[in-house]
Amino acid sequence: MLHRLLEPAQYTSFAFTSRLVEAGVDASVGTVGDAYDNALAESQIGLYKTELIRPEGPWRGLEHVEIETLNWVDWFNHDRPHESVQDLPPVTVEQIHYAARNELTPTG
Repeated sequence: MLHRLLEPAQYTSFAFTSRLVEAGVDASVGTVGDAYDNALAESQIGLYKTELIRPEGPWRGLEHVEIETLNWVDWFNHDRPHESVQDLPPVTVEQIHYAARNELTPTG
């Protein structure tokens, strides 16, 4: 039976992991939930590109991208409505969550 020794994605993963080890970086790979982590990261990167990078270019340089990225992250967390949480920004949802937790009275 003939088959490929390595699929391209496997090679990329191996090369990536090898490079992290060479650089002394602890990679968070091979743990439970990686597929979900990757999907979340890819979704977030997609939003970042759609909402900031593509419409706001051309960029003057790296510093310009970095500053606008900080502004976008602040806007994303404090002002942007998120459909999955009743069109509230994440900071508001977090405040509601912790306020509700603090109202609980311990039993026992």
